[in-house]
Amino acid sequence: MSQQVRVRFAPSPTGPLHIGGVRTALYNYLFAKQTGGTFILRIEDTDQNRYVPGAEDYIKEALEWLGLTPEEGPGYGGELGPYRQSERKDIYAKYAHQLVEQGHAYYAFDTPEDLAKMRVDQETLGYHSAKYDQRTRSLMRNSLTLSREETKLLLEQNDNVIIRLKIPEDEEISFVDLVREKVSFKSSELDDKVILKNDGMPTYHLANIIDDHLMEISHVIRGEEWLSSTAHHVLMYRFFGWEAPKFTHLPLILKPSGKGKLSKRDGAKFGFPVFPLEWRGEEETYQGFREDGYDPNALINFLVLLGWNPGNDEEIMSIERMVELFSLQKIVKSGARFDMDKANWFNQQYIQSTPNESLLPHVKSVLLSHGVDRDDNYISQYIGLMKERVVRFEDFYKEGSFFFKAPIKYDEKQVKKRYNPELDVHFVSIKNLILATAKEALSDKVKSYLNDNDLKMGVYLPLLRIMMCGSLKGPDLFDIISLLGKDEACERIDTALESFKKYS
Repeated sequence: MSQQVRVRFAPSPTGPLHIGGVRTALYNYLFAKQTGGTFILRIEDTDQNRYVPGAEDYIKEALEWLGLTPEEGPGYGGELGPYRQSERKDIYAKYAHQLVEQGHAYYAFDTPEDLAKMRVDQETLGYHSAKYDQRTRSLMRNSLTLSREETKLLLEQNDNVIIRLKIPEDEEISFVDLVREKVSFKSSELDDKVILKNDGMPTYHLANIIDDHLMEISHVIRGEEWLSSTAHHVLMYRFFGWEAPKFTHLPLILKPSGKGKLSKRDGAKFGFPVFPLEWRGEEETYQGFREDGYDPNALINFLVLLGWNPGNDEEIMSIERMVELFSLQKIVKSGARFDMDKANWFNQQYIQSTPNESLLPHVKSVLLSHGVDRDDNYISQYIGLMKERVVRFEDFYKEGSFFFKAPIKYDEKQVKKRYNPELDVHFVSIKNLILATAKEALSDKVKSYLNDNDLKMGVYLPLLRIMMCGSLKGPDLFDIISLLGKDEACERIDTALESFKKYS
């Protein structure tokens, strides 16, 4: 095996890429970049029954949006491909039959009825879980129980036959996990997993072993759910006489409650995305962080800390800083709670620290989706006024739509609390001040007018804000007026005064 670090992210194209998969890709990417290694994308599409058209393109688009672009993979090049498992079918069959010839695997001819009967028999005997293993294989129809002649005849009658891994008896299978240290399984706990299906396609267990070896993968960094299968993989490495890669199994990402693994349906349940991009399938549609207005760098920053500790108090980190600090040994064992409040905080911090010009494309895209098309100079000034007040890109319009269209509704409660028609004469004077005063001096002029006429600022300024915005929300009142422009601001005063009369 090559001494160079080579890691792979190996999703199955069975639907949208879950945020847990994104974190797996991120950790692989960071480790590769820190060590000068190679980050590889491999599409594990051996289960053709679950294959979903468009899923592979979705995976690649998501990785590129997040800045986690592979160096090898489908569409990226590389000398050790093909990088889709469906294009490597002949490779797997050869190795599966090799294991049979060496006595480490066997042909299984059991029908679905045979397997169903085995499960019923096992349950009748009081076993908690029925499985095809050392205990039951001798009762089934396979090349270990049938004669050589019977086996040969069945192989001649069937183009493709199931091949199962033969788990040795009374062994302890151990391996070192870089997070969990030494992990051991008793062979009696393991089943004789199918490694080649009767459609000629391999299962995950065989395919990923062969591909990791042939693609010279040095480190396998994957989710905790694969930990229990690693004993099977270690055995296969031994049977083939290959050096196994170093294993790292990542902790679960938990529901917001901290109880149970975060699932794809939790997003709809709790009202937040659990996928990087929106997914519109034939049967289901899921929210995406991109479409919900999140900065990809903020999302990466949030995810990197779900299961990894940099060893200091740093939270806001560039991808370059993450690469500098990243270490597999700093990955934690316990699950990490998916906290959307924290995700929102990260996004808010990134928006606030990003120059207006860099935010411009994101905000323009949001505005265009709402039918707003204004010049860049206006939008840039508007971003400067609003970016301290938003959490997501979408909030720029949601919280600041009054910059583009006059209010059609006003905060009735606040208007009734402060307004009466006797105030109109002073609002006409304020309107004339706006028309006659340079924007830099406008705040002082209006406040001086109120003071000179012994008028309450707590009445006039809130009402003036409502005239501009429809409510008491928004940035500095006189900054709003300056950006709207004198004519627009005065027109809004006239319109509001007509509407306020019905509240008095």
